[in-house]
Amino acid sequence: MTEPATPANPSAPSLTSRHPVVPVDRLLAELVPPRLFTTASFDTYRPDPAHPSQQHAVTRLRQVAADVAAGERRSWWRPRRRGAAPAVYLDGGFGVGKTHLLAALAHATGTGTAAGTGAAYGTFVEYTNLVGALGFLPTVEALAAHRIVCIDEFELDDPGDTVLVTRLLRELADRGVAVAATSNTLPGSLGEGRFAAEDFLREIQALAARFEVLRVDGEDYRHRVVVTDAPGLPDETVRTSASLVPGATIDPFADLLAHLATVHPSRYGALLDGVALVALTGVGTIHSQDVALRFVVLVDRLYDRDVPVVLGGAGEQQLFTSEMLAGGYRKKYFRALSRLGALTGAGRSMLAG
Repeated sequence: MTEPATPANPSAPSLTSRHPVVPVDRLLAELVPPRLFTTASFDTYRPDPAHPSQQHAVTRLRQVAADVAAGERRSWWRPRRRGAAPAVYLDGGFGVGKTHLLAALAHATGTGTAAGTGAAYGTFVEYTNLVGALGFLPTVEALAAHRIVCIDEFELDDPGDTVLVTRLLRELADRGVAVAATSNTLPGSLGEGRFAAEDFLREIQALAARFEVLRVDGEDYRHRVVVTDAPGLPDETVRTSASLVPGATIDPFADLLAHLATVHPSRYGALLDGVALVALTGVGTIHSQDVALRFVVLVDRLYDRDVPVVLGGAGEQQLFTSEMLAGGYRKKYFRALSRLGALTGAGRSMLAG
């Protein structure tokens, strides 16, 4: 990992100076669709006529939303039957609109309603972090107040976390909470049978029979190409440019990675409060898997909040080792590179403007 040659410009604030304290109420209140999908609805989803499974998914999810709402209306005089709540899994590749559909389902069942009775929406990592911050039983109690729990990007690459979330889903399903989930496969795995559905159903084991699999076929609407070798800007250019952007932060890459180890991942979102641009100097290869996975979580929070990024040093070139990109967590790393490519593109556009 490349060490910074000089400290960051003192005229711009740094992320390493932030030590956010996040109350439990905020952690729960932030379980809503990300900024990019605040207006997502079934009406704004555009099914591709060449792939009828997309329209079928929309139609079925509309019915799921209606069933969830109807179950809530009945609950004031009759308890929900154990195990009777809907459970759906959206199965498909990158860019077919699964996150849009999941967010639309959350909105249709009432995100942000009083007393947490609507939908809870978060990524797989956000739920594991929530359990880490609150404890398992308090997390169950908090989420059980919702009509439906939506989990985006269900991950199967960490056995411990998979067992944890599976147990969480079982507790919620037994309490009559509806569940919806998505996950992705690597671009190179598209077309291999049922995408990730078989892996998902195998890992959740006893819960598999409760889930209805909805296949969402199609092309990546972004026609996105994973970029792993975008060069960085000169560090001095990064410092100078970031100091001129209101709300920008600037940090040496190595310092930020060290700081992330001192902040619980559930607080990475709060770490970005009010930040308009994240600038990093001295970017180089991350050699430790623990450090790399923490950085992946930060990239996810940056992407959720649509915060542009500017990279100095080597930029995205060889950010993760070849062993990481071929290992068990490769899906996370490729997702981070794809998202980081979009964020750095936005960062360069901001500086050019």
